[in-house]
Amino acid sequence: MAVLGIITCEILEREFAHLLAGDPQIQAITILENRFSQVLTETITRQARIKPRTLASLADFTPASLVGLEVIIRVMKVGLHSIIKDLQHEVILAATVMAPYVDAILLGYGLCGNALKDHDDLFSDSPVPVFLPMDGDHPVDDCIGLIIGGRENYYEEQCKVAGTMFINSGFMRHWKTVFYKGRTAEKYGIGILKRLMADYERSLLLPTAVASEQELASGVQEFNKIFGLRTEVRRGTLDLLKQAWNSAKQSVQ
Repeated sequence: MAVLGIITCEILEREFAHLLAGDPQIQAITILENRFSQVLTETITRQARIKPRTLASLADFTPASLVGLEVIIRVMKVGLHSIIKDLQHEVILAATVMAPYVDAILLGYGLCGNALKDHDDLFSDSPVPVFLPMDGDHPVDDCIGLIIGGRENYYEEQCKVAGTMFINSGFMRHWKTVFYKGRTAEKYGIGILKRLMADYERSLLLPTAVASEQELASGVQEFNKIFGLRTEVRRGTLDLLKQAWNSAKQSVQ
């Protein structure tokens, strides 16, 4: 039995659910239950041939089988990137806690404001390999760089319209948490946000297998109305995430 750990932000919860649900090599899935894991649990339960088990703590984990591939997933709260040191600290801590129970770890993160820029050094003490999604010879910039297919595509769209909000499945679902940080728009001060967003012109939808163009457009309708953004579309991809997943799997097989 090989055990592969996943640590991911809520932003990529549906992408990882889709990935795991479609992998016939997986024999067991364990989700560490917390207030950020509900969507992942519900989606995997609905889509996968294997019903996931949930645990409150890694200390309760024992492999479910003696053969095949098993996955343990921890979902971290969205918005940690707003304070780079917090994101760095929390991801390293999560990997440190998970490492004794797994044979490798895949992070559902990119550089994320350079929080994980020196990832080889940051995880040099890890007893197991730690993987990030890669864009060629470097990690993806962030969840948008991952879903848009890499740095060149990301830069191309930023050059077209500098004031672009990139909309993937996770941002569509969690934009209020990201922007309001758990408060209502009125308590946060919507006027401040509008001033910060004054130079933004469009929402660029990135539909993939986990979120259609129609779903994304409907999910950010309120967001676009508040900030006066038009909607444009560019097809997204899960290819870089699949590549990272396959690299992590190969390391334990």
